[in-house]
Amino acid sequence: MSDGLQAPVSGDPTLLAVKNLDRSYEIGGHRIEVLKGLELTVARQDTIAVVGASGVGKSTLLHILGALDHPTGGEVLFEGRNIFHLSHQELARFRNRKIGFVFQGFNLLARTSALENVELPMLYTRQRLTGRERHEHALRALETVGLAERADHHPNQLSGGQQQRVAIARALITDPTIIVADEPTGDLDRVTAEEILGLLERLNDDIGKTIIMVTHDPHASARASRTVYLNKGQLSPEPLQ
Repeated sequence: MSDGLQAPVSGDPTLLAVKNLDRSYEIGGHRIEVLKGLELTVARQDTIAVVGASGVGKSTLLHILGALDHPTGGEVLFEGRNIFHLSHQELARFRNRKIGFVFQGFNLLARTSALENVELPMLYTRQRLTGRERHEHALRALETVGLAERADHHPNQLSGGQQQRVAIARALITDPTIIVADEPTGDLDRVTAEEILGLLERLNDDIGKTIIMVTHDPHASARASRTVYLNKGQLSPEPLQ
């Protein structure tokens, strides 16, 4: 089944390339430029932390990389092809199969179990899976994050760290290439945050997931393989003084 994306060039370590990216909004008759000529290259199995002050566009960048938002200009190349040249259906398939999303607020459905929350992305794939097969896949994902014994628990029966583990299992369920995480430790205490960061490290080291993470947490950025700083719409390897 094609997802509209070409196979990677043999030997090319680049997974994602952002070129001259712009994103602006029209608000009250005024044009607000958030991202301006932004450049970023992401290698396979990279772990990148994007750091910057509140309101500089970190989440906007993450949403574009995850194909939740469209740029005003520029390119986002995944394995050499601009994802925003895909058809609407191809882009939705790309988002479902190639990107796993983890959010600060967990975004779990309150009235469904951990297992059912993890199953949700499989309902939007073109794979013909039975209910039993979805359950088995979801249970394996919960096992990966160390939460299989809580599969039948609802979010209000889980701690914040456990809810984030469910969210990570949900992000893994379609075996994505990239995990994009928006402040994944933002609502957690220090000990729990370190556990979540350790889990993300294992997903990177053990099963080769590429991770792009927006964070205010210096402990989180210190554990990334690379940190980039967003200011005035552009990225740099060092914070502006």
